[in-house]
Amino acid sequence: MAGSTIYDVAAAASVSIKSVSRVLNGEPNVSEALKAKVGKAVEELGYRRSLSARGLAGSSSSVIAALVDAGMTIEHWRSGSGNDYLSRLELGVLMELRQVDYHLMVEMVDYASPTLSRDLAALLSSIRPEGVLLTPPNSDLTVVLDVLDASGVAYARLGAEHELDRGTLVSMDERQAARDMTEHLIALGHRRIGFIGGPAVYSASRLRLEGFMAAMQTHGLEVPDDCLAEGDFTFAAGVAGVKRLLGAERAPTAIFGACDDMALGAIQGAVAVGLRVPDDLSVAGFDDSPSAMFSNPTLTTIRQPVAEMAAAAVQRLTPPLRARLSQEDQTAAVVVPYRLVARASTAAPPPG
Repeated sequence: MAGSTIYDVAAAASVSIKSVSRVLNGEPNVSEALKAKVGKAVEELGYRRSLSARGLAGSSSSVIAALVDAGMTIEHWRSGSGNDYLSRLELGVLMELRQVDYHLMVEMVDYASPTLSRDLAALLSSIRPEGVLLTPPNSDLTVVLDVLDASGVAYARLGAEHELDRGTLVSMDERQAARDMTEHLIALGHRRIGFIGGPAVYSASRLRLEGFMAAMQTHGLEVPDDCLAEGDFTFAAGVAGVKRLLGAERAPTAIFGACDDMALGAIQGAVAVGLRVPDDLSVAGFDDSPSAMFSNPTLTTIRQPVAEMAAAAVQRLTPPLRARLSQEDQTAAVVVPYRLVARASTAAPPPG
């Protein structure tokens, strides 16, 4: 039951509120039978205690919750590559919230979970946030938006593409950024350019591919199927992707990875087969993660303004911050500028 209270748990378990409280607080001298009854009621109702009730938050309305993709977050942790997107998101939010004594809570959401609606409703009931920040792919999940609308909590959506009349929208121009990077490679003299794309569940994957294809089409350049590789935003996908692309009938002289991790994987894969970057093969990415600045060679990439987008979103979710904005800025969609950063991994193609 969405929004269940301790009273609902007590009624379902046919015990007193005090008994439920003793079980939930782990007090001594509680029988196993009582624990079982209360535990069953808690599970069936999807009940979660509020942060304020547990004394874990400064107040019941001073929390901003950020919902991030569980699968990608866990994958980055297991691979040891870290999660620069999450780090920058947190920084952007915290720099704003520290001004007004609000707090950030990050929750991982499994968008494929069959109990997503129930779990999210229970989470909102538990933490009672002032606002919710949605990151892709949660930004475009109707089930998530429906739960948030039903709860009445304000929410902001990063990089949303569908149902744009719902919530506060904050984005960058993914398509144009990818087009600019492709134009950069073309301006260097490249005519055979490969692309390593991201997972379909992210709208950014499609938009970046569309930007790449649009630039190639504008210049009358063909993109055969063997110049496109599927990826999943991981380093390993970049290694596998460059192997596929270099096996093309006419191997590309440049490769554009839809994220930095895949671009860096492409560099390693190219070096492993004896190619020099950028002398034999240029490689570009998308993100401007710390790895891009310290790789060898340093990586040409698009600087994705994650911290700035997160800051703009939380400004519109937090009443004291929102009051500082003009009336128009409080309601208008926000498009944050990106930047192409040219570094050492791209150069003119080799002769021939």
